[in-house]
Amino acid sequence: MKLISTRNSGERIEASRATLQGIAPDGGLYVPVSFPDIGALGDIVGMHYAALCAKVLGLFFDDIKDLEALTQSAYRQFDDESVAPVKKIGAGEYVLELWHGPTLAFKDMALSVLPRLMTASMDKGRDILILVATSGDTGKAALEGFCDVERTKILVFYPDDGVSDMQRLQMVTQEGGNTHVVAVKGNFDDAQNGVKAIFTDSGFIKTINDKGYGLSSANSINFGRLAPQIAYYIWAYARLLTYGDISLGEKINFVVPTGNFGNILAAYYAKKMGLPVNKLICASNKNNVLADFFKKGEYSLKRAFYKTMSPSMDILISSNLERLLFELTDRDAAAVTDMMRRLKESGAYAIDGQAKKTLESDFYAGWCDESETMDSIKSTFEEKGYLLDTHTAVAAGVYGKYKKTGDTAKTVIVSTASPYKFPEDVLLSLGEDVSGMSIFDMAQKLSGITGTAVPAQIKALESMPVLHTRVVETGAMRDAVLRIL
Repeated sequence: MKLISTRNSGERIEASRATLQGIAPDGGLYVPVSFPDIGALGDIVGMHYAALCAKVLGLFFDDIKDLEALTQSAYRQFDDESVAPVKKIGAGEYVLELWHGPTLAFKDMALSVLPRLMTASMDKGRDILILVATSGDTGKAALEGFCDVERTKILVFYPDDGVSDMQRLQMVTQEGGNTHVVAVKGNFDDAQNGVKAIFTDSGFIKTINDKGYGLSSANSINFGRLAPQIAYYIWAYARLLTYGDISLGEKINFVVPTGNFGNILAAYYAKKMGLPVNKLICASNKNNVLADFFKKGEYSLKRAFYKTMSPSMDILISSNLERLLFELTDRDAAAVTDMMRRLKESGAYAIDGQAKKTLESDFYAGWCDESETMDSIKSTFEEKGYLLDTHTAVAAGVYGKYKKTGDTAKTVIVSTASPYKFPEDVLLSLGEDVSGMSIFDMAQKLSGITGTAVPAQIKALESMPVLHTRVVETGAMRDAVLRIL
């Protein structure tokens, strides 16, 4: 399968090569030249998750052999046999749990696969330097996925004061001879913009090349990270078929807590490939730039930035929206390039009326503030006996608002992280006092009052030494890259 850039649709490149590059030379994101058909849905019922993922990947990475062996290896370390269990929590309401991997976040679903895709795609030339900007979960998942992978180095930048305590500990205690973690004085957008600037700096890239490295990314701007995420939406549909809760061809909804727009974009791609999707419900926290865009058709950065209890969603520049814009404009690379230019120069752009109508036919968007997120955690646990993390709680809260539209389609809420990554905010939401407690004491208390188990990964963190302590200004990110080389 060939891929093209959202900013220059004339270039064509193999999916494997695009995965190594991460971002296109023109600054655009790689997308498939066309969307393949997933085939008969009845044929996927009963498939193991790894086999289904390999089937989806094979539609794009047709030059990589033994994809199922690759995915079997990737998902072997997950703590649930099904990899991504789908649980019913109410009438016509389900939760797709994507956090049973090594770092307790949905990023493991793709970042357990991406290093293997890269290794299979590498030639005998340069080694690979992976640069990552993280708002919390991507960083640890990427570090874990690439840890001690031959011929790679990985450098993760995270906002110094913009991740949860547990997320920070997961990153700064990361072992591995090829792993590097640096805090950036700023928010996630600052870190992300710094990484993007490096990717489009031809002189700096030459310097990296001269040191024997090619540059790539593990963020969802990398198509090799996005493609594995398509699989779990198809998987969720297959599980509902297996349960007998839907009939073949019946349309369902997905509710996705959204920051950088990659997770919900994968659902959109699944729909383009033939998955019967009724509505994609885009859930934002107080940083509601996406909700405003879906409502008004204008994307504007002229707004306050908030640090919230759902830090992985504290994002104003949603990079993967560019891929959606490419589809909304009927794949007009010039129009997308102009919108991205306007965003950079003036902090805003708008789509026309027809594009907005197309957007509204596929998506619904809403948001929750901090009190609504806390209420969502509390009410879901008390009324349904299900414990949510602070990000999935945003999705559940927005779904509660969406139900007022009268839509009765079966709905899957996409759960993106274990609640034990955010024990303080989850406990406070449940009305508990956490005064004077460490995050590990909080985890034990959360276990005691909810009857859920503290994950082994959380227990292990308490005794792990801090290995990464560097903090830099955003202007010093290039120097950090050169230091690790």
